[in-house]
Amino acid sequence: MSAHDPGAELLIPADTPVHRLAPQCKVAATFLFVLAVALTPGGVFWPYAWYLVLVAVVAAVAQLPPLMLLRRLVVEVPFLLFVLALPFLGEPPDVDVLGLGLSVVGLQAATAIALKATFGLLATGVLAATTPLPEIIAGLERLRVPPLFTAVAGFMVRYTEVLLSELGRLRTARACRGGDTRWLWQARDIAGTVGALFVRSFERGERVALAMASRGYTGTMPDALSGTAAGRQAWAGALAVPLLAALATVGAVVL
Repeated sequence: MSAHDPGAELLIPADTPVHRLAPQCKVAATFLFVLAVALTPGGVFWPYAWYLVLVAVVAAVAQLPPLMLLRRLVVEVPFLLFVLALPFLGEPPDVDVLGLGLSVVGLQAATAIALKATFGLLATGVLAATTPLPEIIAGLERLRVPPLFTAVAGFMVRYTEVLLSELGRLRTARACRGGDTRWLWQARDIAGTVGALFVRSFERGERVALAMASRGYTGTMPDALSGTAAGRQAWAGALAVPLLAALATVGAVVL
């Protein structure tokens, strides 16, 4: 994969069993693992230690640097800032922490939300680091995801770099006119840039749709269902991780 391919910066090339696994197996395993984590009951935290072990084992088999996965968790920082408000807004009973009265219910909810979001990002981070984005789309097609969804996702992957290049040109033009995002009073220029990017993206999409329709596009890409079918051994290996996670989730519900 070249540096200009979509998602190339997320992929960590290697020759490991995880990298060689069929993309549909990895997509299904990731979805089921995230679902098992999301269904973990509130107020029970021991299953998250088991989830961490599972993610660590998969990352070790895939030869993924732990620091790389941790750095990719930065995207959830704005979300966690919102979660920090829950201990102050939750219902009683309260507990005193460093002179502050914090809601026990709010603390438990904030911790559970943060942990579930973190493990969801870790799971998707492992998927993105071991599977090129076009193969993820092919895996969704193999899983019989509705063609409309895979078509939209495929176009998003293909044209993300185009939109980023357009945004770069708009930012350069704004900088040449003295624009600086560090100053609050220039928020109007930033809003204008966003509006211009939306209009140009819409117009480009209309031109692309017209060009594809004139070439006989019927709603599915010509390379639909690309790749090969996965065997039973591949499915068993991939689904072992979400199955072990589901056992911990069920144990937390029962106990």
